[in-house]
Amino acid sequence: MAKKTAPAPSPLTFDLPVSLLNKMETQRKKLGLASTSEVVRYALGEFDLSKFRADTEERRQISVRLAAADKATLVKASKKQKVSLGEILRAALEALPEKKASDKKSPAKKGAAKKSKK
Repeated sequence: MAKKTAPAPSPLTFDLPVSLLNKMETQRKKLGLASTSEVVRYALGEFDLSKFRADTEERRQISVRLAAADKATLVKASKKQKVSLGEILRAALEALPEKKASDKKSPAKKGAAKKSKK
């Protein structure tokens, strides 16, 4: 009977904030581990997966239409800030309640005002 061999480790890619990467490096040195992979394996070994509860909100994907100039402005800003378009859009939407309606007219009202001037 042939021996069953364990599958070779495979890469897993995910993003982390720099602060957490710094913590990983500190822990790697303290624990005498050779790589970040070893830190992750160690952390998973110590972590109780049965007690994990995600604190993130359920998400849904949406599609919206933006003027080409608005989209180009967003793309330029995302490249400059080195963030995704989604991150900028979420920040803009989260800031909505902080703005007063009288501070800025909605795009629909601007368009309606232009049409009425004809």
